[in-house]
Amino acid sequence: MAQEKASKHQIKDESARESRRIINRVERESEKVGTSSMARTANKVRDHFLGEEVPHDDHIEILGKRIARGLAILAFIGLAISLYINYIAPQ
Repeated sequence: MAQEKASKHQIKDESARESRRIINRVERESEKVGTSSMARTANKVRDHFLGEEVPHDDHIEILGKRIARGLAILAFIGLAISLYINYIAPQ
């Protein structure tokens, strides 16, 4: 009788451990799919425009990349405004 009770208790413990493991895994996977993917993408874009992917020992290269990427953003905005004024606004 005592052996049966110990066996049932052991099965309950194993079941509880397995349940906790599954719940933890679901939490980790849902985090990766949800907001963290948007956060990773935003961080990649920020790092790209700040020139963070280049070696940190070359400050001139970092500054040059930041200036060039900033000018690219300004050129894109200027092009978008020009296209809007010339093709969408006159209608």
